[in-house]
Amino acid sequence: MYAVIETGGKQYRVSPGQTVEVELLPAEPGTSIELDRVLLLSNDGSTTVGKPVVDGAKVVGTVAREGRGQKVFVFKYKSKKRYRHALGHRQDFTYLLITDIQAGGKSLIAAEDRERYERQATRAAGRYQAKVAALLGDLVEGAEEPDEAEETETAE
Repeated sequence: MYAVIETGGKQYRVSPGQTVEVELLPAEPGTSIELDRVLLLSNDGSTTVGKPVVDGAKVVGTVAREGRGQKVFVFKYKSKKRYRHALGHRQDFTYLLITDIQAGGKSLIAAEDRERYERQATRAAGRYQAKVAALLGDLVEGAEEPDEAEETETAE
């Protein structure tokens, strides 16, 4: 079973339990997102193609984490004109763990599989949030308060 969805101007072929890297979505890790732009739905050999979307179909995913892609360098150059311009860009991404595919308000996967995918997504989001909290804790510990002697010198 799989579905073809559209998000962020791109199309993705997704199936339950799969982690997909999509354009940045406005959601916190651990939250559930419903994607209703389902362009194609395939289940047990039957395929439904939307015109442009399949009516009543949606894909449910849980935000596992957020991240950034590889740096892409852009270099503009004009010969004999002394024009050179370098740019770099890193795209922001959201990593979704697909937990369910629904058509007509009904889930197309078994309940125990859906629960397993949701637990997996919750664990992944928890690991990500713990890592972020540890990094923030290190930053706070690294910031030292100025000594009293330094404060009196600057005050005079």
